[in-house]
Amino acid sequence: MLLSLFKRKVPPPPADRPGGDQGRTEALLRRLEWTVIKRLDGLLQGDHRTLMRGTGLDLADLREYQHHDDVRHIDWNVTARLQQPHVRVFTEDREMAAWFLLDLSASVDFGSGERRKREVLQSFAGVLARLISRHGNRIGAMLYGSRGGAAVDAVLPARGGRLQVLRLLQLIGQGPSSAKPSNEAGSTRLADLLRAAAHTVRQRSTVFVVSDFISEPGWEQPLGELARRHDVVAVRLLDPLELELPDLGLLTIRDAETGEQVLVDTHDKGFRQRFAHIAAQREAQLLESLGRAGVDTLELSTGDDLAEAILRFVALRQRRVQRRALPAGLRPATVLGGAA
Repeated sequence: MLLSLFKRKVPPPPADRPGGDQGRTEALLRRLEWTVIKRLDGLLQGDHRTLMRGTGLDLADLREYQHHDDVRHIDWNVTARLQQPHVRVFTEDREMAAWFLLDLSASVDFGSGERRKREVLQSFAGVLARLISRHGNRIGAMLYGSRGGAAVDAVLPARGGRLQVLRLLQLIGQGPSSAKPSNEAGSTRLADLLRAAAHTVRQRSTVFVVSDFISEPGWEQPLGELARRHDVVAVRLLDPLELELPDLGLLTIRDAETGEQVLVDTHDKGFRQRFAHIAAQREAQLLESLGRAGVDTLELSTGDDLAEAILRFVALRQRRVQRRALPAGLRPATVLGGAA
């Protein structure tokens, strides 16, 4: 019932037209495959195991207990017979889906350098989708804010294959969110996207929430509820200028979502210090909220190298797997992912 208010059908991209949007999307994916995925192939070991967690387990083998093995996997019958601790080795069910919840609201069109946050989002989603789908898994997506409204704009049902990655990239690049007049655009309500995802994504999946998290309050609880059912990764987009202002004299700053403008004097050292202090407070509150929700967090800046960022993500996932293997009393109370 909820989906009927915002869901629109996503047509497949024309397969027989080499030019236009489809040609640009194909060129973008080829560039990502050559510049990022090819680099990762030589560095990313066990990427399939690390990127996604299976929904089921099958007994594959028995072996002697080793340091850091999960004691819950000890086979006590075999241990008693052989007088040596042995553990069960499981293989995970790999046939699962990854969903991308993409915040394309107006604030994502910001970038102080060569790239905007939207471009970083598109590249990250394209690379992860290709890495995941080439192992036979399915990918789906929900796009929010690309039309300037508060509802989910498009739902891409989970499917596999390279063509599905092209569909995803084409949807992301179908036009800037700022195309809607600013006086008609509203503030981002990320909670709407998260609640819609809870109704849409029924089967346990890996869910990537890609957003700058510049949103009205209230998204923390829906994110936590989503994380209780799915394996959720928060990919936080940011730009260095959002954390610290340089001395550029008088500047007119405009809110991309509401259109509100304010004149500030960045030459004023006190103003820059207050701005940095408020930004640091918001950073701490945001990371604390993500930590309470129980999700892995990857911070992705407009100045980051995408391959290195994905390697940080893989290291984060590996640490999480290692923590799960520790007894409950030895696990860290709070773990926040982010830039290395």
